[in-house]
Amino acid sequence: MYLLFNLTENLPILFKVDAMSIIFAAVTIIIFLGSGIFSLEYMKHEQKKKRFYVFYLLAFLVLMGLCFAGNLITFYLFFEMLTLASTPLVLHSGSREANMAGLKYLFYSLCGAYMALFGLYFVSKYGNTLTFSEGGVINQELAAGHTGLLLVAAFVMILGFSVKAGMFPMHAWLSAAHPVAPAPASAVLSAVIVKAGVLGIIRVIYYIFGAAFLKGTWVQTAFMVLTLITIFMGSMLAYREPVLKKRLAYSTVSQVSYILFGLSAMDMNSVTGGVLHVIAHGFIKAALFLCAGAIIYMTGKTKVEELKGIGKEMPLLMWCYTIVSLGLIGIPPTGGFISKWYLAMGSLETGIPGFSWIGPVVLLVSALLTAGYLLPITIQGFFPGADYDYKALKKKEPSALMTVPVLILTVLTVFMGLFPGQLISWIQQAVTKLI
Repeated sequence: MYLLFNLTENLPILFKVDAMSIIFAAVTIIIFLGSGIFSLEYMKHEQKKKRFYVFYLLAFLVLMGLCFAGNLITFYLFFEMLTLASTPLVLHSGSREANMAGLKYLFYSLCGAYMALFGLYFVSKYGNTLTFSEGGVINQELAAGHTGLLLVAAFVMILGFSVKAGMFPMHAWLSAAHPVAPAPASAVLSAVIVKAGVLGIIRVIYYIFGAAFLKGTWVQTAFMVLTLITIFMGSMLAYREPVLKKRLAYSTVSQVSYILFGLSAMDMNSVTGGVLHVIAHGFIKAALFLCAGAIIYMTGKTKVEELKGIGKEMPLLMWCYTIVSLGLIGIPPTGGFISKWYLAMGSLETGIPGFSWIGPVVLLVSALLTAGYLLPITIQGFFPGADYDYKALKKKEPSALMTVPVLILTVLTVFMGLFPGQLISWIQQAVTKLI
């Protein structure tokens, strides 16, 4: 810790605003605001709601600091604080399951942060500065003869930050933590907090080491392999999972690695697709977890097999669920289609032997599995069959405090797919400076 504060003496830029910080901050604000409004109804009968809101707001403030961190030291400190601020959200219920999940989340996150810290020391020795700079900061003269060591440092840092993003093999915390947290906390955990790891990887690859330094090395190959394994594995686990919130948690494992795959390909279109998926996945996954929370709140049902006829009971909520599910699959006209199109196109354009076609194949298989674990809920919800007791049907649509945030996130998902031009152009201008 003494060394960390020693290093900060030569870091004049503690905070800065760039394209990535604006994108991640905007997504964070929208999702925290929507989930916060939802929580006013969801947490109404909770005895520990004051404690929940303290850590909810604290996590939001820390995330803002993380988004606008101007150098690696500032980013690392906020990254550690985010773990400490968000762990109580997982522990909230106080049950044995929540306590074990919270401890697992804490252990995994701290281990990941220490891996990032390991790499930081090498960057401080061989870099011109620790301030985030487009294209990287590694001093080529100092690095001469130490390329192998720096590649190891880069890979360890990528692995460290990928723990928060739920990448294989450090993904187990995610499926344990998300289901036990209150629905508003699950929404921000899955849609925003995991993206702290994504932002860390973006900073490491494109602002510290530089894409030119890592492109074509074993680091890129290993990173791409891990992301593709995670995409397929997460989709398979979600497909087999009977508990709704846990199914959505496994889905996050898969979908966040879509973003990481785009970053690992280090192509203009793939990185553009990855950044677009940060936004699209944020809106979609927040909406899905809020839908799950509303269902649990109104009916007490937690398993997929119990949701037969749920579309008849909550038609508006389930239409929102269906639309954002189509977005997660990648069906037009949603934001998920736009981001996945650019990811597949970027993969094909890399020209990397094997990966240029394996990538799109894995994305397609994962999309089919996503349809397999999300759409049956819609089909059985709206078409429960002849044996459904229609006479006992009662409308259970949640209150406006729950419905409006989900509706807004659904509209944003579709709007992003219908009018993506300006956003894509702006992201591409930023990405051009990084590749």
